[in-house]
Amino acid sequence: MILNFRNISAVCAVFLLVSVSSFHKSAIVTINNQSQLIAQQSQTQLHPVFKSILPKLKQKTQIKILLPKFIPESDEENPIYAIIEAATQKKYEILLGFSPDCNGASACRLGVVSAESVTRKTPCMTGKRISLAKGITGYFVDFTCGAGCSDATLTWRQQGVQYVVGLKAGDRTSLVKMANSAINT
Repeated sequence: MILNFRNISAVCAVFLLVSVSSFHKSAIVTINNQSQLIAQQSQTQLHPVFKSILPKLKQKTQIKILLPKFIPESDEENPIYAIIEAATQKKYEILLGFSPDCNGASACRLGVVSAESVTRKTPCMTGKRISLAKGITGYFVDFTCGAGCSDATLTWRQQGVQYVVGLKAGDRTSLVKMANSAINT
C-alpha cells in the first residue's frame, strides 16, 4: 500500500495533535540522543478530610498550603474531621479529630497540621534531625505522657514557611509518611 501526500499529512497531523495534547503532562529532555522523561504531572489528590475546609483556608491565608495525603487511622470505619482552629494571612492551624465538634480534648484528638511564615521571632527548630522528601530536613519531637499524652511532632521549613504535623502519642514513621505526603504535593 502506497501512502500519498494527503495520507501522510493526515497521519502527521494526528501525531502532532496527540503529542501536543500530552505535552502539558510531562517534560522530556534529550541527552546523548536518548529521550528521558524528567517530570510528569502528578495527580495530586487532596485527602478527603480537608475538602470541606480548603476553600475557607485558601480565602484566609496567603502562605502555601501543604496538606498531607496520608493520615494514619483514617478509614471509613473511623472518620477523621479537619477543624480550622486558626487561619490568618501568615498562619493556619488545623485540628484533626474523631468528631466534627472536637475542640482538642484528649478523647477526640488525633493530631494537628499547621503552618506559619518564618520571621526573626520564629523559634529555632529542635528535635531529632530527620531526612524528608526533596532533600528537606525535618525535626522530630517525641510525645510525652502524664495524665494524658501530648503530640509527637515533625517540623520542617520550606520556602519561608514552617510546617508542622503532629499526632497524639504518634510514632516517627507515621509522621514522616504524613510530612512526605504533604511535601510531595
